[in-house]
Amino acid sequence: MGKQYHRIAAVAPDSIGWELGLEPGDAVVSINGQQIKDIFDYQFYIEDEFLQVEVLTKEGETCLLEIEKDEDEDLGIAFDSSLMDDYHSCCNKCVFCFIDQMPPGMRETLYFKDDDSRLSFLQGNYITLTNMKDEDVDRLIYYHLSPINISVHATNPQLRCQLLHNRFAGDILEKIERFYKAGIRMNSQVVLCKGLNDGPELDRTIGDLGRFLPYMESLSVVPVGLTRYREGLARLEPFDGQEAGRVLDQIMGWQKHFLKENGTAFVHASDEWFILAGRDFPEADYYEGYGQLENGVGMVRLLIDEVMERLENLADLTGDAGQFQPPAEGERRVSIATARLAYPTIRRLAGQVMDRYPWLSVEVYCIRNDFFGDLITVSGLMTGQDIIGQLKGKDLGQVLFLPENVLRAGEEVLLDDLTLGDLEEALGRPVEIIGSEGKNFVDKLLNI
Repeated sequence: MGKQYHRIAAVAPDSIGWELGLEPGDAVVSINGQQIKDIFDYQFYIEDEFLQVEVLTKEGETCLLEIEKDEDEDLGIAFDSSLMDDYHSCCNKCVFCFIDQMPPGMRETLYFKDDDSRLSFLQGNYITLTNMKDEDVDRLIYYHLSPINISVHATNPQLRCQLLHNRFAGDILEKIERFYKAGIRMNSQVVLCKGLNDGPELDRTIGDLGRFLPYMESLSVVPVGLTRYREGLARLEPFDGQEAGRVLDQIMGWQKHFLKENGTAFVHASDEWFILAGRDFPEADYYEGYGQLENGVGMVRLLIDEVMERLENLADLTGDAGQFQPPAEGERRVSIATARLAYPTIRRLAGQVMDRYPWLSVEVYCIRNDFFGDLITVSGLMTGQDIIGQLKGKDLGQVLFLPENVLRAGEEVLLDDLTLGDLEEALGRPVEIIGSEGKNFVDKLLNI
């Protein structure tokens, strides 16, 4: 078997790699005689202060570079793949998998299921651990990489095999225990499916995972997302308001137990449960530092508090309750489009900003998800075609604002490949993005 090498894509100016004459197209073969499998090997071995880096130039010549550097100093090179390896795809067929519920004809990347432990550290992705062999677990422990984010769903071995449709998925507690004994920090999540892993099974899962405190730092419980594209898939039903209330009561009972025994609530319900149950959001200290924001735990409470803090700060800065002078045209008229889950909160917050600034008029529109089906109520799954179809001809004011999670990261493209420019052309109004922070929400509305 030939040596594995990793092609360099870019070299930062004035970096060590740049000073050594490395160029895009060159490749790293080994560091201090060690073969490099992926980005974790690379980052581990370049920590040494003295390096011998074997390089294959783009002309096909092999050379050995000797480098002296500070311990934490990088070489300033980037590779073709951020992982320096192929992405590991998911080997499960979960009964609740959202990708299996995608409509046909979308871009190919939307159908790729990743279950790569490396992305858990690099991007915060949640993984099932079913792709990890013993040597993969050993390697993670050797590098002491943490935290690792784990999609558990159930700790009952038979039930987990059923949920993931994978007969090898039942050893989750054994793998978690190995991480626990090695002092690897972990976070976990449960996608709750009515009649499958709820009720007593949820109690079992929470109790099992709580045994691994303090290294198992948190657990989030989120309701299953169901689109209208479920032909041939397992029959699943959404939770109603009464059932959501029971789930909240169940979780809060466990929180009291963990607070008494461990000093932390440990398990948290995502915001959807409070909205479904028609309950008010808890205060900020309930969320213990917002450790599970990426799973929608506390996002609404954080936004509410940040908006109110920004309004108070503006009032302190400007006096007279922060009454800025109105724009030259006398009134600022804008609109916001959001999904059903966030709509009541966004409308209420917009109203509070308008109360402070009477010259501001904000119209908040609730976008129904016709693309995926009306059971999908989160703004991150709004599509351009739904926004256009439901807002064309409406009074959008001087500008339409959309939440930032409608876009692919770093791009101006929505889930259905329509761009902000496409929306502007169809709606005849400028379209801008509002960030997830409360300060950005207020400042965008006021055009600060």
